Formats: sequence, structure tokens, C-alpha cells
Amino acid sequence: MDITTIALISLAVILLVWSFKKDGKKTKKGLKVATNMGKGIVVEIVSILALIGLFLTLVPPDTIRIILGDTSVHIATLISAAFGTVTLIPAFVAFPLASSLVDQGAHLVSMAAFITTLTMVGFITAPIEIEYFGKRFTLVRNVLSFLAAIAISIGMGLIL
Repeated sequence: MDITTIALISLAVILLVWSFKKDGKKTKKGLKVATNMGKGIVVEIVSILALIGLFLTLVPPDTIRIILGDTSVHIATLISAAFGTVTLIPAFVAFPLASSLVDQGAHLVSMAAFITTLTMVGFITAPIEIEYFGKRFTLVRNVLSFLAAIAISIGMGLIL
């Protein structure tokens, strides 16, 4: 473990002890709620990780390199952006996935496009967003988010 991890764990323990001293009943209730939420999320996370592992096992590294690495950076970026737009996985899963894809030959720019569209564009969640905010707002927000994600990935390519 690095120093940052140790510091964060120590801080969490200190704050938990402080919370117990301040109001033990509320702290116990909060821990129960957090535990129940965690149990629900674990199944989803394990399922997503299993699917990603299956994908990385079934798709040969050469295929990933050809589609996301050897082709034009622009084409690979658009492919990754399109995939990120229609994918609904948590960002904390997307980062290791993107790292694995880069290790197998994908462009950094295309992975930046994947992650930014994944987090900024809501194609899968659009029906819910339309229900609450309307079609026009949802369309404008998603188009602007997609364009911003492409701009961010290009910027990342220039920086890296």
C-alpha cells in the first residue's frame, strides 16, 4: 500500500470513531445502509468485470490493436467514442478496461474518447432524461457532451 491509501484509510477510521462518539445510533444506522447498498452493487460490479474479462479473453489483442490502434487515430477515436456513448458501465471499471486496451495496443486518444463519452453522454439513459428534462434538452446536452468528449480526447492526445 502506498502512503495515500494508508492516509485515506486512517482518515476514514478516525472519522468513523468520531462519528460513533458523536452519535453511535446514527452511525450504526448509516453503516447498515452502506452495507446494504454495497451488497447490491457488488453483484453488478462482479457481473460487469466478468463481462469485460470475457470480452478481453474472446477478442484477441491483435484485433483490438488493429481496430483501436493500427487504424487512423481519428477512426479509432470515433469507434471508441461510439462505444462509450452506448455503454453503461461505471467509470471505476472503465479506467482499468481502458488501461487493458491500451496495453493491448489501443491509442490513448481513442481510450480518452471512450472514457469521456462513457461518463458524459447518456444514450442508454436518454429515455429517463427525456422524461424529466424534455427531448430538446436531452438532445442538446448529449450532442454537446459528445463534441466536448471528442475535443477532450484530442486535447489529451496533444498533451500526451
